[in-house]
Amino acid sequence: MHNIGYRAYDGPRLGRGYARRSLFSQSLRGAYGLGRTAKSKVLPMLLLGTMCAPALIMVAVTVFTDMTRLPVEYTRYAVILQAVITLFVAAQAPQSVSRDLRFKTTPLYFSRPIERVDYVAAKYAALSTALFLLTALPLVILYVGALLAKLSFATQTAGFAKGLLSVLLLSLLFAGIGLVIAAVTPRRGFGVAAVIAVFVITYGAVSAVQGVAMAQERYDVIGWLGLFSPITLIDGFSSWFLGAASAFPNGSGPPDALAGTVYLLAVAGIAAGSFALLLRRYRKAGLS
Repeated sequence: MHNIGYRAYDGPRLGRGYARRSLFSQSLRGAYGLGRTAKSKVLPMLLLGTMCAPALIMVAVTVFTDMTRLPVEYTRYAVILQAVITLFVAAQAPQSVSRDLRFKTTPLYFSRPIERVDYVAAKYAALSTALFLLTALPLVILYVGALLAKLSFATQTAGFAKGLLSVLLLSLLFAGIGLVIAAVTPRRGFGVAAVIAVFVITYGAVSAVQGVAMAQERYDVIGWLGLFSPITLIDGFSSWFLGAASAFPNGSGPPDALAGTVYLLAVAGIAAGSFALLLRRYRKAGLS
C-alpha cells in the first residue's frame, strides 16, 4: 500500500445556487470576451461601440442645436440598429453553448449539484443580460443627453421606461431564439450562419410581403404579418402596448385588440418555448 497524498475535500461546499451564479457570471463575462484573450473582446466591444455611437451623435446634435425632441424615439432605436443586435446574437449565442457541446463538457456541468435546468437558466439569463446591456446602454445615453438638453423630464422619463421595457423583451426573445439555434450544432460556424439566416430571412420575407400588402392597400394584413419575424414582433408589440411609432409600411401596427393580444402571447410563447426546447435539448447529459 502506498500513500500518494490524496485527501478528502474538507473546504466549504457552496451549493447549487453558487454554482448557478458562477455559471451565469462566467457566461455573461464571456459574451463580452472578459477574462479571455484580447482577440475575443474585439467583436463584442466593437458592436457595443457601434450601438452607442449613434446615440452619442444624436445627443450632441440635440444639445448643441437646441432641439425640442430627440431625433429618434427610445422604442425605435433598437429596431433601427437591428443588424448590429443580430450580429451580436449570431456571434455570442454559439460562443455560449457550442464549445460545451463540441468538447463534450456538458456531462461535467450536470454532475452534482448543478442540474440541466440550472445550466439552461444560467445560459439564457446570461445572454439575455448581455443583450439588454447592449441595447439599454444607448438608451441611457439618450436619456442623459435629453436631460442635459433640458427636454421635458416627465416625457423623457416615460419614453425611457417604455424603451427599456421594449429592449428587455427584445433581449429575452433574441436570446431564446439564438440559443435554441446554436444548441442544435456543436459547430460554431454553422451556428453563426444559422442564426443570421433565421433573423435576416424572416425579416426580409416579412418586409417584402408587407410591401405587397401596402401596394394593395391591405393595411390590416400588414399588422398581422409582423408576427412572423422577431424584430417586427417587437415592433408590433411596442406600437400597440407602448404607443411607439411603428416601422411597418404606412405605420400600420396591429390592427385591433385581438391582434395586439396575439402579439403579446407570441412574445411570451416564444420566450417560454425557447426555454422548454433548450431543456429538451439538454435532457441527456451525454450529448453527441
